[in-house]
Amino acid sequence: MKKFALAIVAACFAFSPAVFAAGPLLKDNDIVAINGDSITEQKEYSVYIEDYLLMCKPAQGIRAAQFGWGGETASGFQSRMINDVLWLKPTVATTCYGMNDGGYKPLDKGTVDFYTKNTVAMVKKFKDAGVRTIIVGSPGAVDTQTFRNSPESATMYNKTLASLGDIARDVAKAEGVFFANVHDPMIDAMAKAKAKYGNTYAVCGGDGVHPGRNGQLVMAYAFLKAMGIDGNIGTITVDMTANKAEATDGHKVLSAAGGTVEIESSRYPFCFQGNPKDSNATTGIIEFFPFNQDLNRLTLVVKGAPAGQVKVTWGSATKEFAAADLAKGVNLAAEFAAGNPFSEPFAKVEQVIRKQQNFETTLHKQLLHEMANYKVQLPEVKDALDQVTAAAIKRDTTLFGESAAAVVPVKHTIKIEAVK
Repeated sequence: MKKFALAIVAACFAFSPAVFAAGPLLKDNDIVAINGDSITEQKEYSVYIEDYLLMCKPAQGIRAAQFGWGGETASGFQSRMINDVLWLKPTVATTCYGMNDGGYKPLDKGTVDFYTKNTVAMVKKFKDAGVRTIIVGSPGAVDTQTFRNSPESATMYNKTLASLGDIARDVAKAEGVFFANVHDPMIDAMAKAKAKYGNTYAVCGGDGVHPGRNGQLVMAYAFLKAMGIDGNIGTITVDMTANKAEATDGHKVLSAAGGTVEIESSRYPFCFQGNPKDSNATTGIIEFFPFNQDLNRLTLVVKGAPAGQVKVTWGSATKEFAAADLAKGVNLAAEFAAGNPFSEPFAKVEQVIRKQQNFETTLHKQLLHEMANYKVQLPEVKDALDQVTAAAIKRDTTLFGESAAAVVPVKHTIKIEAVK
C-alpha cells in the first residue's frame, strides 16, 4: 500500500499541468456526447453545457446530447456505449465517472486497477469509433457537510475521488486525449460558498452526492474549460465623442445616438437564475469560481465618456462605473448578472433544451438499450424494430432542431449618461 500511495502522489505531480486544452477543441457542426452516471442523468451540467454551446456559440452549428445513467461506473458505460451512444456518431465526447467506481470507501488497489482498466477501455472504444476529441473528466466531489452527515466521511471519500481524478488525468495523458478537472473546482468553490452561506449551503446536494444547480454549474465550467473555449462572447465599443458604436461578430449595432445604443445579438451571454442563498440556484455560487472571467465576457468599452462617474443602463438595470473603467472595458455579463435583457430569452431556450435532454434519457435507457436483445428474441419483427429505432432517433434529432431554433436574436439597449 505504501508503494501504491507513492504512485498516486507521483501521478499527481507528473500530470497536474495537463488539465485544460491549450486551444479551442470545438469545430463548427461538432456533435458532442455528454456521458456519465446519475449526476449526468440529473440533466443539469449537461443542460448548462448545451446552453452554452447553442447560445454562447463558441462554434457554429454544434449539436449536444446527454447519455447519463444512474448508478453507472466506467465499467458499465464501456460495456454499453456502442449500442446506446455511438449511433450519434459524436465528434466530441465527455465522460464523468468515478463517483460510483470508488465504492464510497477508502481507495484500494483493486479499485484503482478496475477503474484504470475500464477508463482506458472506454477511451479506446471512442477512438475506434472515430471520435476526434475525447475529454476524460475526473469525478466531482461529495459535500463536506451533507455526505452521510459526517465531515470525516466526506474527507475520506473526497480523498478517494481526488485520487481517481489523478488516475483519469494519467489515462488521458497516456492515451493522448484531454482531461477535465471537475473535482478541484468543486472542492474550492464549496469551501468558499460555505464560508459565506454556512455549512447548510449544500454544493454537492442534500444527499452529499448529487449536486444542486450550483454544483452542477461548476461541473459545466470544468468541461467547457477543458474544451479550450476562450470565453469571449463579444465586445461593444461606444465612442461618445464621435456619436457612434461598433460591435464584434454575433452583435449588430442598429442605432447609436446621444449615448443610447440599440443592438441586436445572436450570441447570448450565459445567464444565471434563482435566489443566491438557494443551492438549487446558479446565482449564489458564481462569485466563487471564474465562470464569468473565463467563459462569459460580453465587454462594453466606452470612449469619451463624461468625466467621473457614469451611469450605464442595460435593460431595466442601472449601475455606476468610473469613466476610466469604462474606457478599459467592463464585463456586462458579470456586472448585470441578474435580470439583464438576455435572462428571459435564455430561460426560454433552456426549457426547450431540457425537453430534448429529458427525451434522451428515455431514448438511450429504454428505446435503444434493449433493442439488440429484442431483435434476437423477436427476429420475425426485426423490420418493425428497425422502424422504431429510426423513429426514436429521428425524434431526438427533431427535438434538437427545436432547441437550436429557439435561439433567436435579441434586441437590447445600452444607455450611457453622466451621474448628475
